[in-house]
Formats: sequence, C-alpha cells, structure tokens
Amino acid sequence: MLGTQDLIIGLVLAAFFFGAKRLPEIARSLGKSMQEFKKGVSGETVEEEASSKLPSPEPSVTVLPPRTCVSCQNAIEPDWKLCPRCGASIESGSQPGSHA
Repeated sequence: MLGTQDLIIGLVLAAFFFGAKRLPEIARSLGKSMQEFKKGVSGETVEEEASSKLPSPEPSVTVLPPRTCVSCQNAIEPDWKLCPRCGASIESGSQPGSHA
C-alpha cells in the first residue's frame, strides 16, 4: 500500500528525471489519456464525440472582388472612396478598375 511518504519520494524522483517544467505537461497528457480510456470503456465512439463537437454554422460573409485604381494601379479596399496613393476619387458603385 502506498503511503504519503512514498508519493512524495515518487514526485521528487519524477521531478529529477523529467524536470520541473515538463511535469505539468506529463500530468495533462496523462489526464487526457485517462479520459480517452474512460470514453472507450463506456462505449462512446469517436463519431459520436465528433458530431457533438461540430460548431454551429456561422453566417456567410460576402467577399467583394478586389479593386484597383485606374490611374496608379494601386490595390483599393472595396469600401474606400479615395485612392490612398494618388488621391483619385473612386465611385462607390463602380466596377473594379473604374473611377469617377
């Protein structure tokens, strides 16, 4: 039977062999392994776990095509009204590559 003194000696030896920085990582991986073992014994399959962890679908975001300034060919964000490089005015409703 293991006593308190045996556990303390075991922890000191583990810290000596593995290093104090690695002990939390080892304990974390041991805990995850025990969880996986318990799930396997209880009969829960990987497919059931994967289906329960699927994220809810996020709303779709429309991506506007990239635009370029006609005069300097600089890339322009879709919501910009002026070219940051040459200062040319960009019509808000125009097609990519055209300006006012």
